[in-house]
Amino acid sequence: MGPAMPSCQLPVGTCPDMCPAAERARRERERRLHRFEVAPGCRGDWPRADPLRTVKEYCRPAAGKPRPPPSELRPPSVLLATVRYLASEVAESADASRAEVASFVADRLRAVRLDLALQGAGDAEAAVVLEAALATLLAVVARLGPDAARGPSDLVLLQTQVQEGFGSLRRCYARGAAPHPRQATFQGLFLLYNLGSSEALHEVLQLPATLRACPPLRTALAVVAAFREGNAARLFRLLRTLPYLPSCAVQCHVGHARREALARLDRALSTSKGQTLPLSFMVYLLALDGLNEARDLCQAHGLPLDGEERVVFLRGRYAEEGPPPASSCNVLVGSKLQGRTLEEVVMAEEEDEAVDRPRSLA
Repeated sequence: MGPAMPSCQLPVGTCPDMCPAAERARRERERRLHRFEVAPGCRGDWPRADPLRTVKEYCRPAAGKPRPPPSELRPPSVLLATVRYLASEVAESADASRAEVASFVADRLRAVRLDLALQGAGDAEAAVVLEAALATLLAVVARLGPDAARGPSDLVLLQTQVQEGFGSLRRCYARGAAPHPRQATFQGLFLLYNLGSSEALHEVLQLPATLRACPPLRTALAVVAAFREGNAARLFRLLRTLPYLPSCAVQCHVGHARREALARLDRALSTSKGQTLPLSFMVYLLALDGLNEARDLCQAHGLPLDGEERVVFLRGRYAEEGPPPASSCNVLVGSKLQGRTLEEVVMAEEEDEAVDRPRSLA
């Protein structure tokens, strides 16, 4: 394969809509419209596409197939408007399951990244689109919650899409010296999403010291240090302070971190006669959503309860079978929205860093 063409030789998209008219007509004809894209009030056996709701779907580029003409590529401004629409309208859909939302949004964001890659956009404007797309994807995946394994979404595929989103964005950052105001935030998100990965930590530690000194990245590095040290008290104290998007990024590791903390407690406290601990302390230590979740966590690991308020650490009873139990993560994730819309968070998360970050990382 020869070297890629410089960006100046690539076309600039001219499509003014979220979905090119030709694709919109074709998918309407082939009855391949998603219900999110059908015109409101449309009845009958042949649904019509709503030009204001139809979003270009992902189509893998075929080998030897010519590049799409500019009229089928959306310019960065339209791509950003498309991401805003997905974040504000589709992601907040009240009449659809979160799995259906995640599946649709992930596919359309994949098409956004492809349109961007096929045209000559500058790194600064490309980064803004990629950041918004990645933030939206992180949020809809985090919202899947305990039902992630069911429904039309494939969790492994979604996780792959998140990693590809990080790859596209970080390559954009690395290409030149264009200023990227949100780079520290998104490098921090990369580190949190890959918590426990030595390779991810090594990549971040290669970044310039001035970037690593920015508060979002310093906080992410502090979370990594607490996780690697097995310091549950410090880890969950830091996780409580994270803004919404970093909380979405790290959510997939919370269950394992709680399991590790519970195993350490068992090694420290278990006796042949049993030693009790208030469940309220577990709720505080592990940032759980309440006593019921603490009871479920203990029982899932074979630890008996003493009434409704205490857990018993009895030698030989602790067990780990299968993945950690699912959690709603309201304290650590959901509550962080604080009345804001997802669109507001996706487009301006960095404005919250000064408010939400911990005062001290010591």
